[in-house]
Amino acid sequence: MELMLCRRYALWLLPVMVLLLSLLLPAGAAAENELENEEGAITARAAILMDRETGRVLWEKNAQLRLPMASTTKIMTAILALELGHEADIITVSGRAAATEGSSIWLEEGEQKTLEELLYGLMLRSGNDAAVAIAEHIAGSVEKFAALMNEKAAAIGATNTHFCNPHGLPDDRHYTTAYDLALITAYALQNERFREIIRTPEYIISWPGREWDRVLQNQNRLLELYPGGDGVKTGWTKAAGRCFVGSATREGWQLVAVVLDAPQMWEDTMQLLDYGFETYTRQKILYQGQVLCSAEVYKGEEQRVDVVASNDFHYPLRPEERSRVRYVFKLQDRPAAPLAAGQKLGELEMYLGENLLGRVELQSGQAIRRMPLGHYLAGLWASLMR
Repeated sequence: MELMLCRRYALWLLPVMVLLLSLLLPAGAAAENELENEEGAITARAAILMDRETGRVLWEKNAQLRLPMASTTKIMTAILALELGHEADIITVSGRAAATEGSSIWLEEGEQKTLEELLYGLMLRSGNDAAVAIAEHIAGSVEKFAALMNEKAAAIGATNTHFCNPHGLPDDRHYTTAYDLALITAYALQNERFREIIRTPEYIISWPGREWDRVLQNQNRLLELYPGGDGVKTGWTKAAGRCFVGSATREGWQLVAVVLDAPQMWEDTMQLLDYGFETYTRQKILYQGQVLCSAEVYKGEEQRVDVVASNDFHYPLRPEERSRVRYVFKLQDRPAAPLAAGQKLGELEMYLGENLLGRVELQSGQAIRRMPLGHYLAGLWASLMR
């Protein structure tokens, strides 16, 4: 059915929404962080700060520059393992996995570990050996797993990323951008189990043949250094420099910071997160069930139906942006009865200037029964006789 712009109600709602945002936003805007005008304050060669929920970029520096990512690679390895494997799976460590160079959880050929144990070894201690064991279990080989990684990156929208391995050891064909890595992380953080693993301070797994177990302590210092810090992954190689993906959540609002080739990666990350939380405010622009306008109903016992938002919609905004948010209603032309409560009637698009913030489905607020044929004919006759 043809969609049309509901101009009448858009004009009515716009000042109401602007007033609502004015009430929600703080009267005094935080002073603009020096990061905005002085990129030198961030030591990373490339960096980005992103709102996890909406993907809005809050700050960036060389965010589209292709760079090696070192062990931040393992974010993709972990999410694929969680999606394609089962944590109770028993994995026999291969000779190739055990011999993998670099950071390790000291796996031995023939040793058996659950996928769960390997995931903790991967994300807490950055075990390259664990990465290879996971890749071989999920896909049969490192090469086939890398192909899965690239497919997933493309599906997420990380089009400037290419994986050659599951751990991030140097390879000229293994690269990402700060923007792509933030997209991948934002996707991974939707997985509750992934979030649990990356914020775990310590995990213990067995060590056959030893009198002690392996104690895996999380290398992510952000968990201790930053209030609300809850992720994600460290990385280092000589070629990549110090790399880090960090996340923090405050009052239900999660930000993702990526720094690549960052001499002061902890300081950079905390400056970025501070900037986001101090400069922007997460606004609840719409709430589920909010009545936005009404629409005429064809052949209904009631002539109009309430049009409501299908879900909440949040977006990070600066105080000065509140007057620039605009709303475009696209409704079905005269929806016909019967209508069920919650039936789709169209969409509401929200823009900041010319940039689309997002879309929310518009639904019927109540059920509307179809008018009995006799009543409809009587009404039609009465209108013709006027």
